[in-house]
Amino acid sequence: MACLLQLLALAFAWLASLQLVSATVIRHTFHVQNLTVQKLCQERVVIAVNGSTPGPLLRVHEGDRLIIRVINNSPYNVTIHWHGIFQQLSGWADGAGYATQCPLQTGQSYIYKFNITNQEGTLWWHAHVQWLRATVYGGLIIYPRKGRSYPFSKPQEEFPIILGEWWNANVIDVENQALAKGGAPNISDAYLINGQPGDFYPCSSNGTYRIQFTKGKTYLLRIINAALNNQLFFKIANHKMTVVSIDAAYTEPYPTDVILVAPGQTTDVLVKADQPIGSYYMAARPYASASGVTFDNTTTTGIVIYHGSKSSTPKMPAMPDFNDTVTAHKFNSNLTSLVDARTWRPVPTEVDEHMFMTTGLGLVSCGRNANCSGPLGQRLAASISNFSFEFPINMSMLQAHFFNISRIYNATFPNQPPETFDYTNSSLGFNQSLVMTSKSTTVKELRYNSTVEIVFQDTSLVGLDNHPMHIHGFNFHVLAQGFGNYNNSINRKKFNIKNPQTRNTIGVPVGGWAVVRFTANNPGVWLLHCHLDLHLAWGLSTAFVVDNGGTPSSTLPPPPSDFPKC
Repeated sequence: MACLLQLLALAFAWLASLQLVSATVIRHTFHVQNLTVQKLCQERVVIAVNGSTPGPLLRVHEGDRLIIRVINNSPYNVTIHWHGIFQQLSGWADGAGYATQCPLQTGQSYIYKFNITNQEGTLWWHAHVQWLRATVYGGLIIYPRKGRSYPFSKPQEEFPIILGEWWNANVIDVENQALAKGGAPNISDAYLINGQPGDFYPCSSNGTYRIQFTKGKTYLLRIINAALNNQLFFKIANHKMTVVSIDAAYTEPYPTDVILVAPGQTTDVLVKADQPIGSYYMAARPYASASGVTFDNTTTTGIVIYHGSKSSTPKMPAMPDFNDTVTAHKFNSNLTSLVDARTWRPVPTEVDEHMFMTTGLGLVSCGRNANCSGPLGQRLAASISNFSFEFPINMSMLQAHFFNISRIYNATFPNQPPETFDYTNSSLGFNQSLVMTSKSTTVKELRYNSTVEIVFQDTSLVGLDNHPMHIHGFNFHVLAQGFGNYNNSINRKKFNIKNPQTRNTIGVPVGGWAVVRFTANNPGVWLLHCHLDLHLAWGLSTAFVVDNGGTPSSTLPPPPSDFPKC
């Protein structure tokens, strides 16, 4: 076995050297440690990278190789996930805690190495252990390869707009207290634009994020939703936006005055400075699709100031209602891909795996001699097809897969949920024969290069909600989305095979469904999960275990020598 691994390592080193002949190597060091900050009139200690939150903004070109050493000097276990990066043959660098690696314990370090291939646009990075990504996150901008241009007119200037969420509390304590009691956690206290709450929060107006426009020029805003548990509407007063990219995939230009970004998603928009010289608020506030659920209903703002403006009072945009599902669905369902883009890949027409997955909440038993604060006296949970995911703690699933170690996970995840029912019927929300679930580490095995079609179906169990579903390691085509229970004979006729939007994270409509399709051409272990971190902690996750393809270029290499151990 040792000799085989040595031969594999030599073969992969040779392949990597060929890839690096024309690649630029970009190196960074991330120091993860405590940081004392003043926000909302309070002083708090948070976890941050290199002394700031958001952390470093990474700028690379397509074709570059990133080498990032992460040093954990925080009191918590840490991993860094490079959200949306394909990690082709570099699954050991995906950074999903207990899925692809054991977390870095205090004092440990790890070097993430991966190539940026066939991707252009805006992605981001974040912690992937518990709720640490509330403050451990930053942007990752991928420019076209040198000598190439955007598939749209070059903007005058560009600005990253990273939306975040803030608690006047230790977020790990907030999460742990909720999990211990079995109920919902305390809601956040503010939303952020590039780390700043904005003018409508106490003790915040001096730090409000500002950008300057010159009248007549066009600007590119790279918008990232790094909030933990809320989808966000975003607007700029009196200004139109043109969407040109989502999740680092180019779109047909889509004009709009409002965008919706779910946690994990990115949206690039062009904005023309065509308004009278003055100042204008950019604003973000939540889209809250779950009925009767308490949420942070505040609004974060930044300011767009025109060069030469003497206005001291910015104009405020009229924001959608918090529960404006019509506006949310209009935006989400009208985006299409730019098929002339270099990075476009056609929709695969032959499907090998047809999967129907229910996504939603549920309950798990409170246990004997316990007092739980969830509905019916039980613990709140979440699941896919009634499998509530529980991460291993002694070894990552990728290690278990690579070294053929049993009992770390079981590969029995079904293509159909175990129970068929009227999924969106709210009267069934607390039907005890349906709402109870159980914990397991159950995953789906996929043959290399197989094409997978998934119907994500929201359920009314505990309550209907919009779930932003994210798949690691792949982009997928969004073929269709709608409301109610998915009906294959009717809804399949709505599939867009010509130019569907391409994403890595899709907001499954509240009380509805979405259909996605992708090719499993990347060996490794890849999480599928809701990007509302509360739902992930409750178990709304599974993983795809993709086999090797039988050639060196389709076989996962061995883990690096500094790979973390549990």
